[in-house]
Amino acid sequence: AKKFKIPVCPHAGGVGLCELVQHLILFDYISVSGSLENRMCEYVDHLHEHFKYPVVIKNAAYMVPQGPGYSSEMKEESLLQYQFPDGRIWQEIISKQQSKIGRA
Repeated sequence: AKKFKIPVCPHAGGVGLCELVQHLILFDYISVSGSLENRMCEYVDHLHEHFKYPVVIKNAAYMVPQGPGYSSEMKEESLLQYQFPDGRIWQEIISKQQSKIGRA
């Protein structure tokens, strides 16, 4: 991309990607470019409630994380609810599918 002067925008549209990509932005600013000129990053405002250290945005900018690590540690409750196939959410989906099959 640099060779052809094409801007790069890190993708952050999935579960936990915003939490992870904020570290790439900081690394670029601190260790590579030293500039915010022509820098951008995607942000999707959903599912942050499942993380112990969710991303913080102020004035359309990612803020420096205050917690340890890569900000990707999920809350235990979320892991238990969504764990496949035994989590509560998956069990509800499976139960509904079995009910549909039983009615067919």
